[in-house]
Amino acid sequence: MATVNKNLSVYDKNTVPNAKYFRFGVVVAEWNDNITEGLYNGAHEAFLENEVPAEHIIRWNVPGSFELIYGCKKMLQTQNVDAVIAIGCVIQGQTKHFDFVCEGVTQGIKDLNVQSDIPVIFCVLTDNTMQQSIDRSGGIHGNKGTEAAISAIKMAFIRQQASLTHQKPNGPLLSAGAVQLEEGSHLELKE
Repeated sequence: MATVNKNLSVYDKNTVPNAKYFRFGVVVAEWNDNITEGLYNGAHEAFLENEVPAEHIIRWNVPGSFELIYGCKKMLQTQNVDAVIAIGCVIQGQTKHFDFVCEGVTQGIKDLNVQSDIPVIFCVLTDNTMQQSIDRSGGIHGNKGTEAAISAIKMAFIRQQASLTHQKPNGPLLSAGAVQLEEGSHLELKE
């Protein structure tokens, strides 16, 4: 999504499903950590604002953005999560390395989404300058990490809804936190 005239940290809380019972993985690249830490902080705060318990947020670090693919794959295979966020930052340099890393990470995250039933959210900044990355990791354009966390919650909810309606053709979509009991009835999970 283009960030011109948009603050990445602004969202309508009324459109965010109940996230209290979901578990999230966050895989963070250590390269450009001044940026990736800001992105992680934005995601973490958004999860907490939407009632995700801190113990339901699993963070793993990997050396760089290219390693996000493997880290996310292992997170999907070994942790009981409802969605994973891949956080990284690649800044244009003077060589084609930028192009190869950006293309590889983009395709790798896409492949994980095709191969797995658990959504992987792409939160990798691919900017021309460090200032552009600063602006998108808590600066003047807000925080792409916040946007990624909200996307993760919404995608976890879609996954939950698809699982609940999978065995019943044309089954009803339920609100977040609802569990289908039998044909036509459901239970709302409350505090």
